[in-house]
Amino acid sequence: MEAPSRPSLSRLAQASEDRETRRSTGLGFIRTTFWAICHFVFYFAQQVAEVLAPLCLVLGIGWMALPRALAAITTGSASTDPQAQDVMNHVVGSIPDHLTIGSHVMTPGGLIFDGFLLMAIAAVGATISAVAARNM
Repeated sequence: MEAPSRPSLSRLAQASEDRETRRSTGLGFIRTTFWAICHFVFYFAQQVAEVLAPLCLVLGIGWMALPRALAAITTGSASTDPQAQDVMNHVVGSIPDHLTIGSHVMTPGGLIFDGFLLMAIAAVGATISAVAARNM
């Protein structure tokens, strides 16, 4: 089995000369500026999404699990004191199933979905950022 041939040094030199002449023109500057702006925007979106995605997931899962965990405690046979059961039932009943902030309604399932959506945005941002960096 033969090893793949390597490009000659003259072809490598030609490629770098072509890049230099392309970048020296005004069109090359505009192209580089465009890809630099794209790289910045998508890399920034990726960073923000990577910070917010775990936060949304943890809050949504915790918010969804907390009432169920507290309800399991109150129905268990370990707490036979009726006053303790009343307090725990009141605590479980006081946890809201949704929050309305302005016109946005937040639910535990919605936060989990938003967390996964932010992870998808981070993946798209990383992909487009890599393409933009390659084209610069």
